[in-house]
Order: sequence, then structure tokens, then C-alpha cells
Amino acid sequence: MQNRLYDYSPIVDRAPITWPEGNRVAFYVGLNIEHFELGKPSTSINQGTAGLTPDPLNHGWRDYGPRVGIWRMIEVFDRYGIRPSALLNSDVAEQYPQIIEAGLARNWAWLAHGKNNSIVQAEVEADEEAYLADVVTTIEKATGQRPRGWMGPALSETFRTPELLKELGLDYVLDWTADDQPFRLNVPGMLSVPYTLELNDLGIFTAHSVSGPDFVQIVKDQVDQLWADSEHSGRVMSLALHPFVTGQAFRTKYLDQALEYVVNHPGVWTTTTDEIAAHYTATTAAEAQGS
Repeated sequence: MQNRLYDYSPIVDRAPITWPEGNRVAFYVGLNIEHFELGKPSTSINQGTAGLTPDPLNHGWRDYGPRVGIWRMIEVFDRYGIRPSALLNSDVAEQYPQIIEAGLARNWAWLAHGKNNSIVQAEVEADEEAYLADVVTTIEKATGQRPRGWMGPALSETFRTPELLKELGLDYVLDWTADDQPFRLNVPGMLSVPYTLELNDLGIFTAHSVSGPDFVQIVKDQVDQLWADSEHSGRVMSLALHPFVTGQAFRTKYLDQALEYVVNHPGVWTTTTDEIAAHYTATTAAEAQGS
């Protein structure tokens, strides 16, 4: 089946895009803030026990994130003035309200990330409208802001998800990791904003067992290359983080080193996905009207 959600567009054939103040790379941290249902298999560090109920090994590993890891990471974000794009399961509002309070105090951007990370989007296809409405309104009530963006648990969607999200007032999704620039979907008014599987701590640290120093070098290489690529047209760099992974104590100094390099790199706009989407929409619409 052909993907009718967006068209093929080689990056070398597009009109140039720009970022504020002459910056060349828009950088954001995608902070996954998630709740996992006890007794339901999900992201695991050891598949040997993943089917057990309960599964203390894997559930405890995941639960370290909201209990400890995220607070360690917040200290690092604060040091560099980073406002994460919070990819928020709506269940977090009830389960971990202190995290919502911390993000509100720091003016984070809030994106809808499903109800919890034990349910993928295909599992709610039969009643997707009601499910998405509940997720969005729950986050709006908890944060005082209606989310503008969406990322599905495990980057999952149905074929109708972007259309239904647009009806709920959202403007962009992160699920399609197909580009270094935002692009318009074939759902009117909906964008895809770049997210990453490659610069994602779940893959880097748990799937590939990359060391802390190598992680720092990967981040440096990414921003250096995107800066070089962006000589004539802006790029987006995302760093995807999970508190139960990068929030581990022995990784803290490497997160610090990586962020220090990126935020001090010439030509980097440290921002959020909301601001990236809004700027891209406003500037490309103005250019289209002027053409």
C-alpha cells in the first residue's frame, strides 16, 4: 500500500527554510514522560521476564524514570536553559502530578503521547475519536494548554490519526521520522516535525550498548553535520530521551557534556517542537503568498 499521508520530496529540490536570528539548526529535546500499566508487556531491558505478571525486573526499571531519573535530568536541562518538548502520556497527569508541576514551572511544551505506553494506537482504532479526545482534554486540563503536537506510543498511528488530531485542533505529529525538515502532510493544516530513532537513548544505550563518551561524540557529530548541511536551508535536530534510560546516574555527566556542546554551537536555535512548527508554518505561508 502506498503511503498517501505525504508525498515524496527530495530535500535538494525544496525552497530554503530559515530559522529565527539567522540560526541554521533548530534543536529540541523530546522528553518522553510515560506511564506503563503493571502486568502488561512493554519496553523491556530483559525479555526473559517480560511475560510475567508482575514483572518487577522490567517494570521497576521503567518506574525509575518518574521516581528518580527525570529529576536528575531536569537539573541538567535547567543548567542549559532547555525547555523540553514533553511527550506526555495523559495518565501521567493522575499518576505523577509533581512532574506536571515541574514542567509548568519551567514552561515546557506539552505534546500528546497517548494515554500510556502500554497501549499502541492500533489497539484503539475502533473507538479512536473518543480515545484521542480523552487524551487531549486530559492533558489540557492538567497543563492549562491544549497540546499542539502528537507522538504516538511507540510512534504508532492508524491511517486516520492525523485527520482526527486535526479535528481536535492539533497541528503536527512526530511519528514519521523521515526528514531533517518539517513537511506538510496531505491532511490540510497538519505538519510532520522531525523526531529521531537514531539519536534516541532507547536505541543508543539499550539496543546498541553505546558508551557514554560515544554518545557524546554521536551528538556532536550530528549537530556538526546538520550545521554543515544547513548552509542554504535550515535543519532540525531532535534528541529523544527517556528518564528511565538517560536518567540513570552513570549517564548524567554525558548528557551534560552533550547538551553543553549543542546549546553553545554557533547557529543553533534551542527551542521546542511547538515553536518549530509555528515558525515553519508562518514563514512558509508568507513565502507562498509572496510568490
